[in-house]
Amino acid sequence: MSHIVIVGGGIGGLAAALSVVRKGHRATVLERGDFAELGLGIQLAPNGISALDGLGLGGRIREIAVHVDELRFFDGVRGQQVASMPLTETYRARFGHSYVVINRGELYRTLLGACREYPRINLVGGVTAVGYQQIATTAAAVLDNGHTVEGDALIGADGVRSAIRRQLVGDGAPRAAGITVYRSIVPMHRVPAELRWNAVSWWAGPGLHFVHYPIVGGAYMNLAPSRETGVTAELSGVPVTDTEVLRQFRPLCETARRLLELGEDWKSWALVDRNPVPDWTDGRVTLLGDAAHPSLHYLAQGACQALEDAITLGDLLDCPTREIPDRLSDYCAQRREHTARIQLAARDSIRLWHPAGAAADARNAALSALSVSELHDHIEWLHRPRTSAAAGEQVVPDVPRTL
Repeated sequence: MSHIVIVGGGIGGLAAALSVVRKGHRATVLERGDFAELGLGIQLAPNGISALDGLGLGGRIREIAVHVDELRFFDGVRGQQVASMPLTETYRARFGHSYVVINRGELYRTLLGACREYPRINLVGGVTAVGYQQIATTAAAVLDNGHTVEGDALIGADGVRSAIRRQLVGDGAPRAAGITVYRSIVPMHRVPAELRWNAVSWWAGPGLHFVHYPIVGGAYMNLAPSRETGVTAELSGVPVTDTEVLRQFRPLCETARRLLELGEDWKSWALVDRNPVPDWTDGRVTLLGDAAHPSLHYLAQGACQALEDAITLGDLLDCPTREIPDRLSDYCAQRREHTARIQLAARDSIRLWHPAGAAADARNAALSALSVSELHDHIEWLHRPRTSAAAGEQVVPDVPRTL
């Protein structure tokens, strides 16, 4: 049995802990704050659900998530639907699972509860890792108080501004996208009945777009408009007035604005990502999720990719301690090409969401010409499960209550 130290107690860090412990190891998860997550909306494509199956949590998530029926794309200025991709029988048969939306806090609490059911997972809050050190046989997280937490391997799952990445890759600060995203959650009873769609809907406009979908079993609607503001400063959960949000999205049509007018207690975030790198492993130290391959949220794959990372790591670390460095190198080799493609495609997708004039007309024509089968073909590489649970292997049972 190896001891795996994980820096970062978010979705990816907790998933990694579950994955390695289910292979017989023990894990220590270090989190700078409390183990808590904001209750915002998150999308999970079939590849994310498959990864949760590999952690024994797929059944629980299916019970509490909203299984959406379609992805809808609108010209947000004209108010016209351009394309719709059904997510029902044909989609589910092709990809093996539903496409679901869920409150991020619900997913996080499910992972956290599962971790607490394992005596071999030690959750340590209120500690800040600033780097790492290693010798041939061990790796340790270095804390800001000078103490170290040593294990047989170290996983940096500490987000886009990862301290572990800073030492391992050394590529400086994240890249500012110049885009601000605003978020609010609205009780569904306040949403007009004719707009309570069981869908993920996008309204695209010049330099902006607006996404909304139901969460918490359909009890709330998640609102997430984005706009190119040129922002370079760090924004993370910064309050913004209703008036300012409505001003930013004035170009959108009446229906989109009706939904935006429902928003309250708006918060804002500045979008950042990083360039892909060829290697995020150093001996017994590696990165996971946003610490390894952060992308803009436009493909809705951040959580899914962290979950896939966790499953891949767990599968590869089903090995003696002496083999860990080679297995971590294999993990990076298996994941880097796919995750790099997502990083670059997410950037490129801004051309889909934000054009104006003739470019928007050309986009509309191209999208509206695609059949349902062709739309499914376009997202095959993204939504197709890639983890071992999806490859015909037996899915592990749900996490037992006592171990």
